Amino acid sequence: MIISRAPVRISMGGGGTDLESYYKNHGGFLMAATIDKYIYITVSRRFYNDIRLSYSKTEIVDTVADIEHKIFQAALNMTNLENQIEIVSIADIPSKCGLGTSSTFTVALLNGLLTYKKMYPSLNKLAEKACHLEIDILKEPIGKQDQYASAFGGFNAYWFNQDGSVDIEPVGIKYENLLELQNNLLLFSLNSERSASNILNEQNEKSKSNDIDVIARLHKIKQLGLDTKRVFEQGKIEQFGEILHEHWITKKKLSKGISNPLIDEAYDLALNNGAIGGKVVGAGGGGFLMLYAQHHKAKLVNALKKLGLSPMWFNFEYQGAKIIFNG
Repeated sequence: MIISRAPVRISMGGGGTDLESYYKNHGGFLMAATIDKYIYITVSRRFYNDIRLSYSKTEIVDTVADIEHKIFQAALNMTNLENQIEIVSIADIPSKCGLGTSSTFTVALLNGLLTYKKMYPSLNKLAEKACHLEIDILKEPIGKQDQYASAFGGFNAYWFNQDGSVDIEPVGIKYENLLELQNNLLLFSLNSERSASNILNEQNEKSKSNDIDVIARLHKIKQLGLDTKRVFEQGKIEQFGEILHEHWITKKKLSKGISNPLIDEAYDLALNNGAIGGKVVGAGGGGFLMLYAQHHKAKLVNALKKLGLSPMWFNFEYQGAKIIFNG
């Protein structure tokens, strides 16, 4: 049995510039940190000569072509595994929550399947394969940050080059400043799932057509990501909340689907109860609201609880994708 694990991520700045429609012309940049919420995949040999998959539902099929779950199907095709296999997925958090769960699932699955075949890819190769599966094979209108963040783990800056290559740079933040940042960041579940595809597809199409407003906003978001890196490395953590606020105001203008009345109400309430800034993590429209607050955190939590939003406590994690059992 193989047990594979990969972490989800929170975007710290520059999100959206990792889509090919933007980076192939302008180069992309963003920062992301993985947190201690994981997706686990177990892979084992099955007694029967068929395929059994267990996730939010169970599939028992005779061939890979019969599989309903698109990522399972594509991953088994990619690794040339055809039968007599059982795969189980377990997640700490739900899908479609804005933390990159789909790509995290893909990374964990491919790592488990390749290890099952006694193939041990580098983290860079694992991220590349996950991107190829989701973007090239399944034609999802997504970027590359989630796959790379989940594979590498940690707190990194990612440079998306015009030729499609990705450079990874650990953020030079002091340990005491990292603890301060972690202590001041709060994640609140918006109690709603959303598909990133619709929002990202709209951004993708506008970027491809060189929509002046969208490109200008993505330029600004990239610059805000670079500003975030700078203040972290300078130890000016308190400035991050202000940058987050500007990031959110800019991001909302990319698509009407990024925010909604509940999100706007929650964000305004947060600003009036101790938050300096924040944004919806991921493409937007639902999932988690990330807020930065130096003081009055209990007041902030209690205010948002009245809207039905509860905090999800987390720590940063630094291991990335790994095989936690192979026997």
